[in-house]
Amino acid sequence: MNQVLTQKPHDMLAATLSNEMAAVNTLIQTRMASEHAPRIPEVTAHLVEAGGKRLRPMLTLATARLCGYSGDNHVKLAATVEFIHTATLLHDDVVDESGQRRGRPTANLLWDNKSSVLVGDYLFARSFQLMVETGSLRVLDILANASATIAEGEVLQMTAASDLATDEAIYLQVVRGKTAALFSAATQAGGVIAGAPETQVDALFAYGDALGVAFQIADDLLDYQGDSTATGKNVGDDFRERKLTLPVIKAVAQATAEERAFWMRTIEKGRQDEGDLNHALALMDKYDTLSATRRDAMEWVTKAQDALTALPNDPIRQMLHDLADYVVARLA
Repeated sequence: MNQVLTQKPHDMLAATLSNEMAAVNTLIQTRMASEHAPRIPEVTAHLVEAGGKRLRPMLTLATARLCGYSGDNHVKLAATVEFIHTATLLHDDVVDESGQRRGRPTANLLWDNKSSVLVGDYLFARSFQLMVETGSLRVLDILANASATIAEGEVLQMTAASDLATDEAIYLQVVRGKTAALFSAATQAGGVIAGAPETQVDALFAYGDALGVAFQIADDLLDYQGDSTATGKNVGDDFRERKLTLPVIKAVAQATAEERAFWMRTIEKGRQDEGDLNHALALMDKYDTLSATRRDAMEWVTKAQDALTALPNDPIRQMLHDLADYVVARLA
């Protein structure tokens, strides 16, 4: 790992790509408008303007520039990626019955489930319009496949999240679907639109995939040891929502019969009492699963950084390298 980073890598990327990101934001504002249904921009703006890092669209802009692209189709692709991401968040909050996102009330809480689902559908449609405008069938294939994979990952999570039979392989499949698929599509599309050699396109896919997995593992770990003011989530939300994430999966795999009965009651059957979260944390501490989960995240960071060696030596490549470090630095 690098020395402690003084400036956050995503802030450095944002500064480097500021003009292109401004163009992306303008395009998002334009395309989320609706002549006939004013609720669409209302709901979209609530989430789009909530202060997210815009990491996924930045990855598309960064990888296109890294591969020498000089046109403007990468701006359309970056907006596409952000629309897909926003649509999935709207749908996720309905499925999870969430009340908070990025420290603010969710759209489904402020409006209703119907509005969130239908506006999410609208954004998916807008994203496909933007893809088509680039004129690249390969890019359309990448992002369409990612959209299908994201939906598949969410459905798999819905069936696997509270099933104690869910192991690390199934967890990784869920993560690759619901999170890493859009990261890898964002990075791969940047290389494709730039006409990069296939070795570089493959490297960009591998970087995005590993970065996405590391990002989600870190997110799941932060749920149990993060600062709620920084994450916008309450510690233990995943436990309360009966989600089997990696720290718990590792504890279940080593559980005694008595401990397994505890996990069965609280996760599978959803009967949770006061003090159960503290007991769950104690079991994770007993088997050191939070540290083991952190090591897994670091291994994926290393995979992401190794993939970058096939790409041009450029300041943006170093920023992408540092960005991978930062995913785990959040856990310090």
